Amino acid sequence: MDIPFFEPGLPEIVERNVQEGRLKFGMDLAAAVRRSRVVFITVGTPPLPDGSADTSAIFSVAGEVARNIKSYVLVVQKSTAPVGTARAIGRAMQRHARRGSTFDVASNPEFLREGSAIETFMRPDRVVIGAESRRAETILRKIHDPLFLLETPMVVTSLETAELIKYAANAFLATKVSFINEIANVCEELGADVQMVARAIGMDRRIGPKFLHSGPGYGGSCFPKDTMALASFARAAGAPTRIVEATIAANQAQMQRMVGKIARAVGAGRGKRVGVLGLAFKPNTDDLREAPALSIVAGLRRRGIKVKAFDPAAMPRARTLLRGVEFADDPYEAARGADALVIVTEWNEFRGLDLSRLRRVMRRPVLCDLRNIYDPGQVEAAGLRHVGVGRGRPAARRDG
Repeated sequence: MDIPFFEPGLPEIVERNVQEGRLKFGMDLAAAVRRSRVVFITVGTPPLPDGSADTSAIFSVAGEVARNIKSYVLVVQKSTAPVGTARAIGRAMQRHARRGSTFDVASNPEFLREGSAIETFMRPDRVVIGAESRRAETILRKIHDPLFLLETPMVVTSLETAELIKYAANAFLATKVSFINEIANVCEELGADVQMVARAIGMDRRIGPKFLHSGPGYGGSCFPKDTMALASFARAAGAPTRIVEATIAANQAQMQRMVGKIARAVGAGRGKRVGVLGLAFKPNTDDLREAPALSIVAGLRRRGIKVKAFDPAAMPRARTLLRGVEFADDPYEAARGADALVIVTEWNEFRGLDLSRLRRVMRRPVLCDLRNIYDPGQVEAAGLRHVGVGRGRPAARRDG
C-alpha cells in the first residue's frame, strides 16, 4: 500500500483493513455520499497570507455532498476550522440540497499527534462531539463505542464550543513551548539549567511535565496554523488573544535566536560549513510544514554558511524545498568537514551517535544540540564543545 506521507505503522494497518474489506478508496464522491449515512469532511485548511484559515475546500466539499444526498446523512466537520464554520456549512448545504433530503452537521475535532497518530487514535485523551440534534449525537456516540471499554471521556457540546476546544488546546500547548523557550533564554544569560527548571515546575500537577522541552521552536501542520487562525478570528470578533499573539512572536524569535547561536558557534567569516541533523518538524514524520529547520537553514544560508543536511524520513520532500543545500546519506557524512553539527529534530537515531567519530570527521568539534538530547559532560569528554539551549554555565560557587 502506497501511503503518500510517513507515519509509523500506517501502511500496515491500511493494507490489513483494505484486504479485510473494511476500507475502500475511490474518486467518485457522489457515489460515496449516496452509499453513506455519515460523511466526514477532513480536507486541509491552510493559512491565508493574513493568517486566517482558508476554508474554501470545506465549503466546496459540503456543497458537493449536499447535491448528492438522497436520504438522511450526518455531515461531520473534522477539519480544524474557525468557530462558526460548522453552522455556516449547514446554511450552505441548505442552498444546494435536493428537496426532501435531510441532514445534520456536527463537529468532531481531531487531536491526533503526528508520529504517533495510530496510538492517539486508538487511545485518545478525550472525544469531543459538537452536535445539536439527538440523532447526530447518538450516531457519533455509536461510532466511538469501541472507546467505551477504555473509559475514554466524551465531551458533548455545541458546534461552536467543539470548534473552539480544538483551537484552545493547540494554542495552550504552543504557549507552553514558547514559555519554556523564553525561560531557556533567561537560563543562558544567568547561568541556570532549563532542564532542571522544567523538571521541577513540571512536578507541579497544575503545570505538568509535557511540552516543557526547550528547543528551536514549534512547527508542523497544527500549532503555527491554528495559533494564527485563532488570533485572526478572535481579533475579528473583538476579543484579541494577546497571549496567543505573544506566543506566535516568541516562536518566530526563537528560531532566529537559534541561527545566531549557531553562527556564533562556527565563528565569523564566510565559507563556514554546518551539518544539520533533522529537517522534519518532529521525529517519526516527514512533515516539513513550518518546520524550524527550514527557517534555521534559510537563516544560516543568508549569513553565507554552507549547509549539509540529513533526515531519516524527510529527505525527498526537503530536496524540493531547500535549494542550495547539500544532502547527506547519514549523520557522519553530514558532519564531515563541518565547523559545527546541529541537531534540530530529536530522532532516536541521533541520540546514540559515536561522538569520537564525529570529532574525527569534523573540521571543528562543535555540537549544537538544539534539543538538549546529550549530556554536556559526555559530549565534552569526547572532545567536542557542547552548545545547548538553556544550558547556561553557572558562575563559580563560593563557599564560606
